[in-house]
Amino acid sequence: MEPPPTAERFGPLGRHTLDELLPSVGGALGVPGFTDALGLPEAPRFVVMLIDGLGSHLLQENAASAPFLASLPGIDDLVCGVPSTTATSLTSLGTGLRAGEHGMVGYTSRVPATGERLNSLTWDQPVVPEQWQPHRTVLELLQDTGLTVAAVNDAKFASSGLTLCSQRGVPFHGVQSTWERLDVVVELIESAPRGVVYAYESLLDHTGHAKGCTSLEWREALASVDADVAELRAALPADTVLLVTADHGMVDLPQHDRFDLDAYPGLRDDVVMVAGEARFRHIYTRSGAEAEVAGHWRDFLGERAIVSTQQGLDDWFGPIAPEVRGRIGDVLVASLGDFAVFSSVDFAIEMKMHGFHGSVTEAELSIPLLVG
Repeated sequence: MEPPPTAERFGPLGRHTLDELLPSVGGALGVPGFTDALGLPEAPRFVVMLIDGLGSHLLQENAASAPFLASLPGIDDLVCGVPSTTATSLTSLGTGLRAGEHGMVGYTSRVPATGERLNSLTWDQPVVPEQWQPHRTVLELLQDTGLTVAAVNDAKFASSGLTLCSQRGVPFHGVQSTWERLDVVVELIESAPRGVVYAYESLLDHTGHAKGCTSLEWREALASVDADVAELRAALPADTVLLVTADHGMVDLPQHDRFDLDAYPGLRDDVVMVAGEARFRHIYTRSGAEAEVAGHWRDFLGERAIVSTQQGLDDWFGPIAPEVRGRIGDVLVASLGDFAVFSSVDFAIEMKMHGFHGSVTEAELSIPLLVG
């Protein structure tokens, strides 16, 4: 018989994680103080393109829709970190730190000082991003050494809380289209003999949430992104290395018979707040009740999820700073298989979605690192 799911059987322990990428770029550039832990090729210029939602499994399964990306050599066994969600991963990439240190611990999480729930994408609480995430970004540190460094992203993200947490300290170039992004990235990389440009692509993730990552629409979006990346590689100088990675994978969940937390009032006993997202829930309990709540949830959910207190984790968040610990749920619920913990009261929008991520399965954690 299979043993019950535990935190020790899942997660990034002992594997390369996304936070190693930009420090490795610094090492490949020969910048003192940086180490290339990933074995990147040495080059004077790098473009790092993050494709939101392009998990390794999805790329392998849909290689026919992405002939250029599928043809690129890669660096194996890279995972995004836990939870496998955009805000956490982009901040890990940007700071070179794990979630327990940089403090962006999920899509939504508790603000310990107020007890309110912060949405890390909409930034809907009066929290100062530079205080919430106080560490300097790797891009900023590389810029300090004299490199030309920039971030290129959708113009609407210029001053968002997530941008200020993950990419601050270097010029931000807002663009309105993929063609404008290509022109700006190429212009920036050609402007200096040594430099790093970060760029971001969101189409795949948006399509996956709305239509599902097994849909025709998702494969069409992948084909479009593939063509854009191929065009970018062709336009870049020959001495520039293009690195393509992602922030998480994605899984589709059935539309029927979804588990709604609010249909089982007993699961709210001793719970003061529910946060995170459907595939990875942060459960905040009254003081001292975390073990009892974890036991109740574990008995109720069985093998559909890993249910753990903070003390039961095995390196999911990396080292946890004292100021970050209160942001993490007293109980964590990481869904497995095609299960998720929905809440029609707190997160009604999720009930309408098709594709999801956030948990600790390989489909969600494993991400590509392609070298062009």
